[in-house]
Amino acid sequence: MSHTYKYPRPALTVDCVVFGLLEDQLSVLLIQRAADPYRDKFALPGGFVGIDETLEAAARRELAEETNVCDLYLEQLYTFDALQRDPRERIISVAYYGLVRQVNHQPAAGSDARAVAWHRVDQLPALAFDHRAIFDTAYQRLQAKVQYQPIGFELLPRKFTLTQIQSLYETILGRELDKRNFRKKLLAMDLLEPLEEFSRGAHRAARLYRFNRSRYRLLVKQGLHFEL
Repeated sequence: MSHTYKYPRPALTVDCVVFGLLEDQLSVLLIQRAADPYRDKFALPGGFVGIDETLEAAARRELAEETNVCDLYLEQLYTFDALQRDPRERIISVAYYGLVRQVNHQPAAGSDARAVAWHRVDQLPALAFDHRAIFDTAYQRLQAKVQYQPIGFELLPRKFTLTQIQSLYETILGRELDKRNFRKKLLAMDLLEPLEEFSRGAHRAARLYRFNRSRYRLLVKQGLHFEL
């Protein structure tokens, strides 16, 4: 038996802030809209939630359809519900933020996206809807959370140097860190697995490390507080 509701219901969408890191430069994935409203304007990937899917499923589907980016760390961020945030109708958006190894993801425009590309976080164009506020909220969450959870490793290659880790944190936080203190705190947590491999390049070879995710989960159960 169907039910009829006398109260109007708002539409529901998801929007995704996907961060990537390449050559010490933090970027975010943006689409160029192919349809009104805000045709040709830059925006975050996203869209309407289907009646038969969860919020996260909708976020992952929209990312795949609009940008061809899949298999990424994705976490719910915040709900944006300003009354006039969308000119079409009353629309509430649940935002997500994601982290990817940028070199492993080559975006391709699809669905209602005219184009898709990575944009430096310090050189963003004007964004449609309230997407600048969504981006700002996601960036602030990332800056805070990398200091108490090891989500930053989602942006690094699977094998990395200590210099790369410090550079990652300095890039996200926007400030320099004391090399000695940073490495001391990081290594003291015993979460990095040293490898018998070294980086190659113009500079002095440096040992490569790998983040031990299973050990992190074990140590958390034993009371570890990740803090950098």
